[in-house]
Order: sequence, then C-alpha cells, then structure tokens
Amino acid sequence: MANVLSNLAADIYKAADIVGREAVGFIPAVTINSGSEQAAQGDTVRSFATRAVTVNTSATPSMTIPEGDDQTIDTKTMTISQIASVRIPWTGEDIKHVNNGSGFETIYGDQIKQAFRGIVNTIENHVATVAYQNASRAFGTAGTTPFGSNFDEVAEMRQILVDNGIPMDGRVSLVVNTSAGTNLRQLAQLQKVNEAGGAEMLRNGTLLDLQGFMLKESAQVIAHTKGTGTSYQSNNASGYAVGDKTVALDTGSGTVLAGDVVTFTGDTNKYVVNTALSGGSLAIGAPGLRAALADNIAMTIGNNYRANIALHQSAVELAMRPLAKPQGGDAAVDEMIVQDPFSGLVFRISAYKGYNKAMFDVTCLYQAKAWNPHAIATLLG
Repeated sequence: MANVLSNLAADIYKAADIVGREAVGFIPAVTINSGSEQAAQGDTVRSFATRAVTVNTSATPSMTIPEGDDQTIDTKTMTISQIASVRIPWTGEDIKHVNNGSGFETIYGDQIKQAFRGIVNTIENHVATVAYQNASRAFGTAGTTPFGSNFDEVAEMRQILVDNGIPMDGRVSLVVNTSAGTNLRQLAQLQKVNEAGGAEMLRNGTLLDLQGFMLKESAQVIAHTKGTGTSYQSNNASGYAVGDKTVALDTGSGTVLAGDVVTFTGDTNKYVVNTALSGGSLAIGAPGLRAALADNIAMTIGNNYRANIALHQSAVELAMRPLAKPQGGDAAVDEMIVQDPFSGLVFRISAYKGYNKAMFDVTCLYQAKAWNPHAIATLLG
C-alpha cells in the first residue's frame, strides 16, 4: 500500500509540539556530515592532518635552489559503526482499539517523536563522550558548578583555545549542563539590559554569546568518574619536552582512564587523558605538554567532574545516514524523510506490512570523531 506515511505526516509534525525534549547542545556545535553514503557500516573514513613546521632562521644566497623541508602527514581514521533504531509495531486490532479513544494517528505521531527523542539523546551522549575524552586541557574546580558568582571561566576557556591556536571565528561553542546555565541566568550583570546589551536573557532566558562563544545547553553533559590510579610518576630518564603527548609512568598502581584530568607537580596545567594508561604509557590531548617534564615527577588524577565543553565546530565530526537499502529495495511499502525540528537531524521512517500487523522503523547509522583535540577544552563542573 503506497502513501502510508504521507497520510500521517501532519500528525508526526504536530507531535513535535507535544512530546517533551531534553536540551541538545553538542550536535549543533559540531560538524554534521550526512553525506557519507559511500561508507558502509564498519567502513573506515580517513582524514589527514599536518604537523607543526620547523621555521628556518637563515637564507643563504646561492645559485642552487635549496632542498625543501621534509614533512610528515598524519592519517586519522573514523569507523562508522554505531546504530540507533526504534521499531514501532501495530496490529489491526491495536489500531481499532485506540481509534475508540485518542486515535491511531495522534498516538503514532507521538511515538515517532519519542523515537526521535531517544535517538537524538543517544547521539548527543555519544558526541559529548567523544568530545570530553579528547579534550586538550581543563579549567575549573571538579564538583563545583561553574558561574556561581561571575562568568570569568568563559575567559579562561577562551585562553586555552586561543593558546592552542584556535580562531574565535564565530564557530566556537561552550556547551554546559542546565545547572551551569541556571547560574549564568542568575548573574545580575547578564540580567541587566544596559550591561548585557540585550533583553534576551532577562525576558526569554536565552543564553547570550559571551567572549566569542556561542552558549549552548545539553542534558547529556557527561559525569566523569575518575580512574583509581595513585602514586604514579613520570618515567623517562631524558624527561619530556613541551609538546610531547605520550607520557610513560611507573611506581604507581590502578587505572588512568580516558577523560581523567591529570596534573604533574610543578606544572599548573590540567591535562586531559585521551588514551587510557596501557602498557605503562598514556596520551594527553594535543598540543601536549605546556611545560617540560622531568623524570620521576608525581602525577595526580583530579576528582570526578561534569564535563562542560568548549570546542570549535571543526574539532568533532558527526557522520550520520540511514542504513543502506539493498539493490531493488527491501520489504518497506513506504518511506518518508523527516527532519527533527529540535536537533536538525534528518531521519528516514519506513513502513513495513506483515500478517495482520505493520511496523514503523526509524533507524540510522552514525559515528562521531574528534579530529582536533587542540580545539577542545573542558570546563570542570
């Protein structure tokens, strides 16, 4: 039966105004790639990154053209493997039963919006996890919600990104949880129109852009539980130079996890672990150490925290598309492409007919990847 879904389209969109939705801030803050049709599930998508160059400090006149400076091009990969799926079954008797009350169309529309809600929250959580586990450095006090009395933390986050070479070009976001958002809304200097520069915060509760950041809220800001590691020390007789990202450890015990915030005695920087301790070494986020690190320097793991994130749009890519159909199609009798007005993501809804039963399917393939850790920083909460 054709046009099964088009007859229900109005109810799908109407449900957008009925079904509650959680705040989504990470998805609109990253690069969304919905054109990865050439990559099948499990395929590897490759990207490339150039390294910092060595600057020559002299140019000797010569009739011979000097050789170019050798450069190494790094390869980065992403495997598209995550699936989010919601399947909604209806029998003929079910439809007859609900038509005596609210009606099938109304209930079905709400079910689709609940499907969008669940899938979007899943993807938002995935993006938030990828972002915080690949941050460069952190600022703030673990266990304390930011912006308790001022918004000075915004300037600190800006400094981390600027020191990392990230341009404040209008594509930089600060994604916070709703507790931090509430603190911002309670700051007197942001409520006063003459000081805030607009009435959006006071009248509508809209978070205003601050110091180059687009302020966003998310219900999926990650609560990180630190590893169990204690008494670890740096382990390299030659020490480590500024910019090194891999650090060997010894003497200690316990786990050091991706997302842990670590400090080294004598260095005030808070580094974010990108690759968990394994084989005696861990990796911190680019651009790496900000100060030279000698041998046998104690490392401390910070406390549990909420990972509010500052990031440039280019730092993380979200690839998303419907599952591929076989050549000639599958058993679906109708399909519809619907954009979720809340997150902006686009979904395909398929209708399948069985024996006295129908099923409506919303399934997508997705994956997020942090290409540029130096463009991500964590605001501890």
